[in-house]
Order: sequence, then C-alpha cells, then structure tokens
Amino acid sequence: MHPKIVKYIDKHMGNAMKGNVTRICKMLEKNPEALLVDLGCDDGRITMQFSQAVGTQNVHGVEYSETERTRLACDKGIKIRYADLNIEIPFDDNTVDVIVSNQVIEHLHKPAQFIREIKRVLKPGGYAVVSTENAASWHNIFSLVMGWQMFSSTCFCEKAGCGNPLALWGQKESDGEDPMGHLIIFSIPGLVELAKYFGFNVESKGASGYYPLPYWFANIDKRHGHYISIKARKPIDDTNA
Repeated sequence: MHPKIVKYIDKHMGNAMKGNVTRICKMLEKNPEALLVDLGCDDGRITMQFSQAVGTQNVHGVEYSETERTRLACDKGIKIRYADLNIEIPFDDNTVDVIVSNQVIEHLHKPAQFIREIKRVLKPGGYAVVSTENAASWHNIFSLVMGWQMFSSTCFCEKAGCGNPLALWGQKESDGEDPMGHLIIFSIPGLVELAKYFGFNVESKGASGYYPLPYWFANIDKRHGHYISIKARKPIDDTNA
C-alpha cells in the first residue's frame, strides 16, 4: 500500500481513537465522591482521563492478570483488582458509582453476563459508559459487500489482517500465541437493546471514526461510526433484590 495512503489512514485511526475517549469523557458526570471503576484499565493512561472527567481520586481498575502494564497503572495510583470479566466483576452489590468499559466487551464470550454484572455492582442511580467497535461502520459494511472479513473481526489468528487485504495497517504478526481477538461485534441498536434487556435506562449514545472520512462525521451519522458508546443508568429503585 502506498505510504501516503497508510499515513492518511493512520492519522484518521488515531483521531478516531482520541475522539472516542473524548466522547466517553463527555458522558461522565462530575462527582468528586464517586467510586470509578475502569473495566480493562490496561496501563491506566486513559483511566486517568476518565478520573479527571469525573473529578475523583477513588479510581479502581480491573484486569485479567498482573502484567507490566497493570504495574504502570498501579504507579498512577489506580487500585487494581484481577478477575475474568466473562464471569464476575470483583465488587460487592450496589457499591460502584461509575463504570467505564472501553474496547472490552467485544473480547468477551459472555457479554450478557458482563452487562448483568455491571448492573449488579452499580449503586441504584449509578451509570456505566460502554464503548466498543461498530459492526455497522461503513468500512465494515464495505468489507462485507466485497466478500471480505469485516475489519473489526480480522484478529482471530496469528496472521495479521486475516481475510481482509486492507486490514493490515496497525496489525502485527503474532508471536505464535492466539491473539485476543474480537468475538462479538455490536451495532448501536444491539448494544442499546442488550443494556435495556437488563433493566438499564440508556440515556445517550455516540460514535467516533468515519473511515475514510474524518472522525467527526460520526457526530452526524452515529449508526455508522467506527467506535460506538452508550451511557446506561441503573434505575434508582433497583437494588438487585
């Protein structure tokens, strides 16, 4: 692929990711007393942006196991707990004010259990912002029309961009281990209906990334943006009883 095309794509991919984090932060509410939990906190760099948006120092992160990246998160003052998010979120019932989950649900083989657990641990009136890739993004639709693997589901084996000749940028060949691929790719209606099924009130939804156009086109056409996010609130009278 021509270097200028790769540079153009890299620029818009980076802007889309930054725009997605910005949109998540705009969905968060100022509350210095809040307990904020980032499900899939990685090295904590983006978690700290969420913390700043909420205005709280009481920040926890959840990861599957301890790694060098989780140690970096700990160095930032994030309290880390370890769990398999297919099974549980390691907090008691009705104890968390705010949950953020950015680019995690697509890696889980039990997304319904994940949403059920989010609702269990949130306080009545608490809320979650869940973000993931969009099955209905135009570049995924284009791939399917061409008979290719959609961009959002090419990372399922060691070969980079498997099944899609245009999905090679930003992907590296695996070192022999199976990559942490995307298992379920949601559309906005699918993600919204999943949250509503478990009793959440979905207050807002947004998108970022609109390949090959600039990321902000997704402000106009949310359903076909690349990164999607919803804000879902647990009803005030729901105590999981």
